[in-house]
Amino acid sequence: MLMKRCGWCVGDPLYEAYHDNEWGVPVYDDSTIFEFLILETFQAGLSWITILRKRENFRKALDDFDYKKIATYDESKYNSLLLDEGIIRNKLKIKSTITNAQLFMSVQKEFGSFSEYIWSFVDGKPLQNKVKNYKEAPANTEISDAISKDLKKRGFKFVGSTVIYAHMQATGMVNDHEVSCFRYNEVRSLSKKD
Repeated sequence: MLMKRCGWCVGDPLYEAYHDNEWGVPVYDDSTIFEFLILETFQAGLSWITILRKRENFRKALDDFDYKKIATYDESKYNSLLLDEGIIRNKLKIKSTITNAQLFMSVQKEFGSFSEYIWSFVDGKPLQNKVKNYKEAPANTEISDAISKDLKKRGFKFVGSTVIYAHMQATGMVNDHEVSCFRYNEVRSLSKKD
């Protein structure tokens, strides 16, 4: 029997694998949350499949998304990233990655973990939407507006409400799988493991 998937991923093996294994799964680990935050900020204005295809290049270029290392990047590392054809070579996005890594750690200091901070906006539990067609899913919500506003106030860059909502979808803060998708109930049954 053919599995029914969300319409946005059908037809591309990389997209389907990402959809089937990662998208919408609740993420409470700071390192993974940071990885998605960085990938989402690089995606701004581009398609997610473009980012997925470059994900391993980003992983290599950005020290496996290690925010502690990224926070210490100097001018020469910044310049080498600008020359790396495997990633998105956008000056502002590369600069913001370094800044966002530094700010990520200051949020950790304040809240104990970045996870505690970001999940507090949804009371620690994934929101369960009932999307019939992926095209009906919102691009942003009041919650993504609030997170975006708070992150911007803290100095984060490339964290507009649409970027943040995509981050919420990716990290399972919201379940936007189509209700007919085989992953909808699988993801719905996942919650924080204490």
